Amino acid sequence: MMSRERKKQAAAALQEKLKILRSITHSHALSDASIIMDASAYIKELKQKVVRLNQEIACAQNALRHGSSYPTVTVETLVGGHGGFLINVFSDKSCPGLLVSVLEAFDELGLSVLQATASCADSFRLEAVGGEKVAENVDEHVVKQAVLQAIRSCSESGSEQDEE
Repeated sequence: MMSRERKKQAAAALQEKLKILRSITHSHALSDASIIMDASAYIKELKQKVVRLNQEIACAQNALRHGSSYPTVTVETLVGGHGGFLINVFSDKSCPGLLVSVLEAFDELGLSVLQATASCADSFRLEAVGGEKVAENVDEHVVKQAVLQAIRSCSESGSEQDEE
């Protein structure tokens, strides 16, 4: 049998480990079970980020391999019932007004941008989190097609201006 002192040491070690786990996962939970549930959710979130980053790397490598300037658009439904999307757009070429066109496409779908990172210098890169799905028929495919159409429209209007 374990002595009282060893039980106290084991309990203290467990509490210390839970405290560390709570700080790593940014959990505000107080009970041991809730801390572990938050850690499990955090691990699941990290796994999703790894999958998403691997997809982005594969898309970028594929575009480089084929020398394609065609834009890549990935859309993922966010987990958690918030009805939002994670949208990644990459194009070798940027044109004036491209970001505005893409944001207008989101607006037409009833999506508000909750968070976004964009670069429009030589190439175009956008990572956006869109939320507040208004229409029930808005899914990943609809969002992707709207973004691709916005890019095509912007590219076509940019080509017409170049010809003038």
